[in-house]
Amino acid sequence: QVQLVESGGGLVQSGGSLRLSCAASGFTLDSAALGWFRQAPGKEREGIACISNNDGSTYYADFAKGRAHITRDNDEETVSLQMTSLTPEDTALYYCNAKWGSVNYWGQGTQVTVAS
Repeated sequence: QVQLVESGGGLVQSGGSLRLSCAASGFTLDSAALGWFRQAPGKEREGIACISNNDGSTYYADFAKGRAHITRDNDEETVSLQMTSLTPEDTALYYCNAKWGSVNYWGQGTQVTVAS
């Protein structure tokens, strides 16, 4: 069965940090572009960061620049996201994504709630 499984969400105090991980099963991630997205209640899903499959180059959304860091481990088939300086506005369901051309896989998401 092909799936992505996120972990590491939970309740975080404002000003704190998070570390999310996403593990793949049923397929390999080393040839995929990988990314993290989030969706807050009543809002559209938005991209946070992505990392390429060839040279490991990264891209960050403006709100994530300077406080997010995406990494991948092709041996462990995982992609991780660290974010610091969290505020209640970072409360959302966080998803990982694996993309090969027009093919996308999504995880089920992990909830992050930032308490004020």
